[in-house]
Formats: sequence, structure tokens, C-alpha cells
Amino acid sequence: MKAYVIFEPGGPEKIEMMEIPRPVPCAGQVLIKVHAFGLNRSEWFTRRGDSPSVKFPRVLGIECAGEVIAAPGDRLQAGQCVVAMMGGMGREFDGSYAEYVLVPRAQTFPVQTGLGWTMLGALPEMLQTAHGSLHTGLEINRAKNLIVRGATSSVGMAAIALADFANIEVTATTRNPSKTKALVAAGAKHVIIDDGMISAKARSIYPDGFDRVLELVGASTLLDSLRSVRRGGIVCMTGMLGGEWILPEFHPMGGVPTGVKLTSYSGDASDISVEQFQHYVSLVESGKLGLKVGPVFPFTRLQQAHAIMDENQANGKIVIDVTSMTRGM
Repeated sequence: MKAYVIFEPGGPEKIEMMEIPRPVPCAGQVLIKVHAFGLNRSEWFTRRGDSPSVKFPRVLGIECAGEVIAAPGDRLQAGQCVVAMMGGMGREFDGSYAEYVLVPRAQTFPVQTGLGWTMLGALPEMLQTAHGSLHTGLEINRAKNLIVRGATSSVGMAAIALADFANIEVTATTRNPSKTKALVAAGAKHVIIDDGMISAKARSIYPDGFDRVLELVGASTLLDSLRSVRRGGIVCMTGMLGGEWILPEFHPMGGVPTGVKLTSYSGDASDISVEQFQHYVSLVESGKLGLKVGPVFPFTRLQQAHAIMDENQANGKIVIDVTSMTRGM
């Protein structure tokens, strides 16, 4: 089978297409024919060598949509539509940058949908991370309003859509004023232009501070996000779009305002049920959950897709179309 293998960290050119053996499933595993997958920032970090636990050579890719080839000892049937995500994909074992991927059954979700492969391939990690951040990290059901910081990212856009659907008032941030219209269309009531300091602007909307902040930019804006919430509010750090993992000289007593809670989210497929994921997919299919994909690249242009991700030029989630098969997108 054809797969992209990375032997050492570096730029997009380090992801090399080659022929490797097709894996053979054992009990508890599912062999999936990959039809589409989304690109994710964590893969970008891994490609650059910023994921110390990942050993090379490795086939990257933490999610996919496709069809079952074989699932020994399981009720999944050959040809059945499934998605798979996370749980070590592309990190502990070879991932979805390939024509076929072998994954544990526990992280394989059967899906019933008429969505096209490229749309379905964009959803697994995006929905799982947004759902987990909102419900596990932020306890969003106990809030009335939310800031999504780094909102133009794929997870940010998904979080806006999910929160808006749940009747949470969303304020989105972006560094680029030209993104305002897209954020409002996604469900944001307010848009703050982020110059690195938004707490004063946030408190002009809610003087006592917001209920919740989903922090996707990372360490560089975390302290300011903490100053943007009310006493009893929660900030959840999920992303590191700014590229900074560490907050130098962090002093909790000074950095975390009294009564404000700081959490993080780096969860897994187990944080969302098959039923909940299917519900979200059905909402996307019906148009009730407004999620869109960004540029779609053929499998042969994966290096170019990574270059676009390097330059932050994608408007929406980048998707790789592994086959020409579609299902009525």
C-alpha cells in the first residue's frame, strides 16, 4: 500500500510517499480503507520534532474516515462506514497518512451518514476535541457565555458551532479583522480582534468577566484569558496555536485570579460516545450544525497541504482525499 512515512523531523518534504506492507488485523483491531482524513496541528508539531514521545520512522495521522476491510471477532462488517481517531494513531503506532490503517476497535466508530468522505474525514478529531473541551474542560452546561480564543482554527470553529447550538452566547477572537464575517456566520455574537490583550475588551462586554474561556492560542495568551473570566469562571487550555508550550516563570498565586479555575484538555476518543458522535454527524448532515471544510487536497499532494498548514493559509480544516470515491457530498 502507499503511505507517507517520516524518518526524521523537518519540513513538509520530510513526509515521503512509499510502498509499505498492508497491515494484518488481529482480534480487537480494525483494518480500515482510508477514504479521507483531516490535517491536525498535533501532526504539525510531530513532523517538526516537537512530540518527544514519538519515535521515527512513523506514518502520521490521528484521524480518518473510511470503510472496514476486516475486524476479526467483531460485529463490524466489511464495507461498513467508520471513523477512527486518536488513541495513539500516528504517534504510538502508524496512522492515517496511508491507503489503509490498522486501529484498535475501541477508537473505531461506526457511522451512518450520507455525508461525502471529505466532509466526514474532517470531523472526528475536530468534534471530539471541541466536545471534550466544552463538556469536560469547561463544564459548559453550567455557563451562559463563552470566549473562544483562537476561534478561526478548526477546533475553534467547531466549538463555536457546538456552543451556539447549545444556546451558549459565544464571543470569538481573531487577529485578522477579515475573519469577522466568517466567525459571525459560524455562530459568534461578538468578535474581538486579538492583539494579545483582550481582557479589557472582554470586560467591556461583561464587566464582571465571562463565564468561560476556551484557550486555543496557548501559553502566550493564557494569563490574559484568566483575567477575562469572572470569579467562579473557568479557563480551559486545549490548544497551542501560538507555538508556545511553556509559560516561563508562572506564579499561580499571581497568575490565576482569586476564584478562577484553570483546566486543560488533551483527551481521547473515549471522551465522546459513538451515539454522541453520530448525533453530531446527523446535525452536520441536516445543516443544523454549520461546519465547513477548508481546502481539499488529493493524497498525492500531502506535502503541499502541510506547507499550507505551515503558512497558516487555510480557511478551515485541510482535508486529504485519499480516493476519488464519494458518498453524495
